[in-house]
Amino acid sequence: MPSIDVCFSPELLHLYDLKGKAVVAVDILRATSTMVTAFAQGAANIIPVMHLEDCQRLAAAEGCLTAAERDGIKADGFDFGNSPFSYMEADVEGKTIAITTTNGTRAIILSESAEEIIIGSFLNLKTVAEHLAALQLDVIVVCAGWKGMFNLEDTLFAGALAEQLQGQFTLENDAALAALHLYETAKGDLYAYLQASSHVQRLKRLDITKDVQFCLQHNEYDVLPVWDNGKLVDLKVNQSVA
Repeated sequence: MPSIDVCFSPELLHLYDLKGKAVVAVDILRATSTMVTAFAQGAANIIPVMHLEDCQRLAAAEGCLTAAERDGIKADGFDFGNSPFSYMEADVEGKTIAITTTNGTRAIILSESAEEIIIGSFLNLKTVAEHLAALQLDVIVVCAGWKGMFNLEDTLFAGALAEQLQGQFTLENDAALAALHLYETAKGDLYAYLQASSHVQRLKRLDITKDVQFCLQHNEYDVLPVWDNGKLVDLKVNQSVA
């Protein structure tokens, strides 16, 4: 039986062997939730990059749209920030988007040695769980955290995924067990549970509470972003085309 494990921060990835495993990269507030939403709105590809300059270079070289966020705020001179709502209000169908964020894109790029990288959020939780159950690889949930530190919302997602996979996957260690227990405690009202958390407080100060509420919704989208040669594609779309 395959296992599920949780890495609470990209800074801890050196402790994990990703080879031959499936990574679920997650940044609930808000990068991976936003990427899932962009694909649900018809985006063709998303290119996660580390630096603002990389986004600008890709825009100049390939004509793609750009998205950039630092410390919760949209960076000047880019098409989008890091709000899922911005992708609902713009025409992104068939477009390529280069994106850099404070935490989420770093978690994705640092997981490149994995057999497969899947973009997870509460918005596509069921779709991710079903894919992992079919894939039958050991899983590591890589939480983006906040600037290298633990955060609560990504860990709750890891617990939700562990709950979905119970009976099909073993819990690899105490990190997965703790995430599951946290989610079981909080799942009755995730928004209320997270009110005192650092990132929710940060987004409240920026008056972005509607993003928090949206990103905590379960199973809004049947999309499955996966890493494919330096970019993210929606595997669901590719499967339907095939």
